[in-house]
Amino acid sequence: MDYGKWKYAQQKKEQKAKAHAKKSELKGMRLRPNIDAHDLKFKTDKAREFLEDGDKCQFVMLFRGRQMAHQGMARQTMLDIVTLLEDVSKVEQPPKMMGRRMTMMLTPDSTGPKKAKDDSPASPPAAAPPAAPPAQ
Repeated sequence: MDYGKWKYAQQKKEQKAKAHAKKSELKGMRLRPNIDAHDLKFKTDKAREFLEDGDKCQFVMLFRGRQMAHQGMARQTMLDIVTLLEDVSKVEQPPKMMGRRMTMMLTPDSTGPKKAKDDSPASPPAAAPPAAPPAQ
């Protein structure tokens, strides 16, 4: 076989593989330190979808004015997010302050179970036929 022809075929295979590969995107979630429980659940549910799709998720907590005095509450909220999403993600970058922002990065966890499969049988086992009454 011609070496040039083989090299061309290899190049085409690599291009095709690269075109079909899924690129991981970075999705962002913006929060405030005094976020309500329902709003936090909504944000974490959306982040769960992103992580299950294989995208990274960055949480950014924005502070204004006197909110800077309550960084402990904000850090606890970030740690709560980690515990809510620990089954589908792992922490790439723990919560860290940068100016008036606290950022945290989560990546999809490839080792954990994606979705639990239903292990129950399709139909219940057939019951044994009733025993015949004793003959007299």
